[in-house]
Amino acid sequence: MRIFALPAILGMSFLLLSNVAPAHAQATRTWVSGVGNDADPCSRTAPCKTFAGAHIKTAVNGIINCLDPSGYGTVTITKSITIDCTNTMAGVLASDLNGININGAGINVILRGLDIEGIGTGSVGINFIQGASLQVEKCNIYGFKGGNAQGIRFVPGAAAQLFVSDTTISHNGTGAAGGGIFVDPGAGSALVTLQRVQLNKNFEGFRATGSGAGVIFASIQDSLASMNGTHGFVAVTPVGGSAVTLDIQRSSSNLNGSDGVRAEGAGAQVFVGTSMVTANTTGFSQVGGGVIKSYVNSGVDSNTSNGAATAPAAPPL
Repeated sequence: MRIFALPAILGMSFLLLSNVAPAHAQATRTWVSGVGNDADPCSRTAPCKTFAGAHIKTAVNGIINCLDPSGYGTVTITKSITIDCTNTMAGVLASDLNGININGAGINVILRGLDIEGIGTGSVGINFIQGASLQVEKCNIYGFKGGNAQGIRFVPGAAAQLFVSDTTISHNGTGAAGGGIFVDPGAGSALVTLQRVQLNKNFEGFRATGSGAGVIFASIQDSLASMNGTHGFVAVTPVGGSAVTLDIQRSSSNLNGSDGVRAEGAGAQVFVGTSMVTANTTGFSQVGGGVIKSYVNSGVDSNTSNGAATAPAAPPL
């Protein structure tokens, strides 16, 4: 009997062991804590300490959550993932660095509830180099002043989408290309949506530049560009560049050091509806063949120079 029982016991042991997940397996949900340890598995009861540590141990399309208020460090994201810290204070301090880099072919990234701070020397808050889409919700991005620094730099080489909502981007940029949000794709198109976004006290508020082969379309709704050093909202098509279109609805551009709304270059056009452009140096600025069309219920007033818009096409009879 013992001779036959031994193979049976060994067979059962093999089956049990084969169902045990390897120690290095990635989890679909991980956690970070200020008192965590990146050597831990990033579970709810044994959290990691940094976003970089949790990124390694989180599966594709997984979620990283924050357990308590802390600074969780800079991170480079190379796979589809969500970082959601809306229930606490989650800081990313980026002195002389980028806060979050996103660089992975075809990936989709969601960032929610983060405070990303450049401490006056950081380069870029969120740097999107490669991927399919980036969604930024309920974040604060501020203090990136190193060189031509930006709060969000969206420069994909292929077609990609950017969504920003309920987010404040302030005190970023010191040079000609610096500011709140900078969009300049390479070969593919860039589709951008801003909803309830505040762009305050940056060198420049929002700039979309079609210097590559990819066209840009940006929809800006219920948003504010205020007290920026130069322009509020800018569309630029350089000579030989691609078309750039901004659709600005129910938004304001005021108290900026130069233009409230600027269209520069023959391929740049801006549509403005139900919006206010006030107390800027220039309200509407059409430069080098750029076109601004202002529709019903938009106001341009109390600027040093209000500027002018191109009359929109008459509606069909």
